[in-house]
Amino acid sequence: MTEIRQYLHKNPELSGEEYKTTEFIKKFLTEHGIKILSSDLKTGVIAEIGEGEKIVALRSDIDALPINEMTDYPYKSQNPGVMHACGHDFHTASLLGAAVILKKKEKELKGRVRLIFQPAEEINAGAKEVIKSGVLKGISAIAGFHNKPDLPLGTIGIKSGPLMAAVDRFEVKINGTGTHAAAPQNGNDPIVTASQIVTSIQSIVSRYVSPVDMAIISVTKISGGNTWNVIPESVIMEGTMRTFKESVQERIKKLFVQVIKNYTEAFDQKYEISWGDAHSFVDNDEMLAELIGKEVSIFADIKIPEITTGGEDFSFYQKEVPGLFAFIGTGCPYEWHNPGFQIKDEALYFSINYYIAAVNIMLKK
Repeated sequence: MTEIRQYLHKNPELSGEEYKTTEFIKKFLTEHGIKILSSDLKTGVIAEIGEGEKIVALRSDIDALPINEMTDYPYKSQNPGVMHACGHDFHTASLLGAAVILKKKEKELKGRVRLIFQPAEEINAGAKEVIKSGVLKGISAIAGFHNKPDLPLGTIGIKSGPLMAAVDRFEVKINGTGTHAAAPQNGNDPIVTASQIVTSIQSIVSRYVSPVDMAIISVTKISGGNTWNVIPESVIMEGTMRTFKESVQERIKKLFVQVIKNYTEAFDQKYEISWGDAHSFVDNDEMLAELIGKEVSIFADIKIPEITTGGEDFSFYQKEVPGLFAFIGTGCPYEWHNPGFQIKDEALYFSINYYIAAVNIMLKK
C-alpha cells in the first residue's frame, strides 16, 4: 500500500473537490471485487464487504489542505498550494489496505463491513453529509483513527471517553460610529470595545470553568478600518472555542455572549454574533476502547493518549452509534498542517491492522 499512499500524497485535492481521489478509490475497490454502494454524496465513496444482518463501519477521510508543500520527497504534491498535510492520504491508503484483507476473508466475516471514505473533514462538513445520506442506517458500531506524529511508530493510542475537543467557531461584529482619529469624541470607537472584549473573555475560562475541566477561547482574527487616521464604524473578531463537556460548552458560549452584550451596551454600540459549523467532542465508547485495545495490543504498543484540543468530525458519527477513534503513532518531527509534514510508510502496517482488529471486535460485540 506504500505506492497507493504515495500516489494519493502526490495528488491531493481540497475539501469538497476530491473528484479524482473519489474515482481512484472506486477504481481500486472495483478491481478488488468490492461492492460500491450508491449514495448522493458529491465526493467520497461508500463500499461494503460481507453479508448478514449485522453491519459495522470503518471510516477514513480523504481531503487535503490549502498548504504549499515544502518537502523534497519524489512523491511531493503536484498540485500547487494543496497538500496532504494532515495525513488523510495515509488514512485512505490504510482503509484501502484493510478492504483488500477483509475481502479476502469475506466468507469468515460474521456480518457486513461498511467502508466510509469521507470527504470534507477539514471543513467540518463531510461527516454530516455522510449521515444525511443515510449511510449509517443499520450500523451498530464504527471505528476510525488519525495519525499522531508525536506518538512513536508502532504505538497506538486508545482511551475511553473524551479524546478530541468540541469545536465552536464564532464571528463577532461590533458596530460603532466612524470618525476622524483626531476627534474621537465625535464617534463611537468599536476598536476600544473590541479590545476590552478580547481581554475580558479570557476571564470566562479562568474564573467560570473548573480547573479540572479544559476549555479554550481564542480570538484569532481582528479586522477593522482602512487607514491610519480614521476610526472605523465596525470591527470584526473571529475565533474558536474548544471544550470537552457539553455543560462547559453551553456555559462558556452563554457567558461569551453576555460579555459582548455588556460591553457594547456600556459603550452604546451594537453587536452581531454568528456561529460557524461546529461539532461535539470525540467521545469513545468504553467497551470498544477496552476490547479493541486488547486486540490491538497483540501487534502494537498501546498507550493511553493525552486528550487534544484539536477537533474531529468523527464525533458526529459517535452521536449516532457507539464508536472508537484512535491515534496511530507515526513518529514524525512535524505536526499536522505543517508544510514539512510527512508520514513513515511503515506505519501502514499498524493502521491497517488496527482496522482489521476493530472489525473483529465490532462484529462480535
